[in-house]
Amino acid sequence: MSAPTRIVVTGARGFIGVHVCRALAAAGYEVHGASREEWGDLTAPHDFAPLFEGAQAVAHLANIAHAAVPEAELRRVNVEGTRRQAEQAAAAGVRRFVYLSSAKAAAPEDAYGRAKLAAEQALAGVTGLEAVVLRPPLVYGPGVKANFLVLMKAVARALPLPFAGIENRRSLVYVGNLCDAIIRCLEAPQAACKTYFVSDGVPVSTPDLVRAIARALGKPARLFPFPPRLLDLVPPLRRLTRSMEVDDSAIRRELGWRPPYTFEQGLRATADWYLAQAR
Repeated sequence: MSAPTRIVVTGARGFIGVHVCRALAAAGYEVHGASREEWGDLTAPHDFAPLFEGAQAVAHLANIAHAAVPEAELRRVNVEGTRRQAEQAAAAGVRRFVYLSSAKAAAPEDAYGRAKLAAEQALAGVTGLEAVVLRPPLVYGPGVKANFLVLMKAVARALPLPFAGIENRRSLVYVGNLCDAIIRCLEAPQAACKTYFVSDGVPVSTPDLVRAIARALGKPARLFPFPPRLLDLVPPLRRLTRSMEVDDSAIRRELGWRPPYTFEQGLRATADWYLAQAR
């Protein structure tokens, strides 16, 4: 795209949305960040035509993420809300619609994964729209929340962690790399109507992730062995004991995409943010 193009980003004030808006602005795009504070419930049956007026593309990030809510609410927000946004965007003349899904949509094991897959399927039924689906694994970076932040806090406090005996493989993606992939999907003609996984590259085990976080924070990694089958009985720990590996070869091959940041650079930026917040 040779000239600045107007792009709407929904969920603009969320962890990922803030980074996406900054990356798009830095790339020369005219960015309109849509958030609940400005537009109210972005999943409600309102007329959002003014939101999409004059826009050439949409990055749709406004979903419930990893929250313990009823499945009906997940479907209302993540499925019907996504469908409604896509239909109104298409009616306003938007061509490219990038939807941030999840690696969990590939083989859903919970309500969240099922809702993400259903949203992908809903997008496929919207005519006149070039929908692109991105399936990231765990996203980390400055401003990260949820499980990754809990793990960082534990490492920063040098707490003993029972992961020494875990032999899993987990794909991760630094938010800066995810932003770059989103921009590539907004721009590339050949991305239309495709679904891509995206990651930093080589997966890591949970013990190696703890050690890498510890190095970035300048702290010792205090790991001790504990029976993995017992850890698997605790839902918050289960996410750290199991494997989730994605194959992002398609986006690399078809779009020529490569992550601009290494895993180590991403962790360093995340650690710097965490330490600054702690101070």
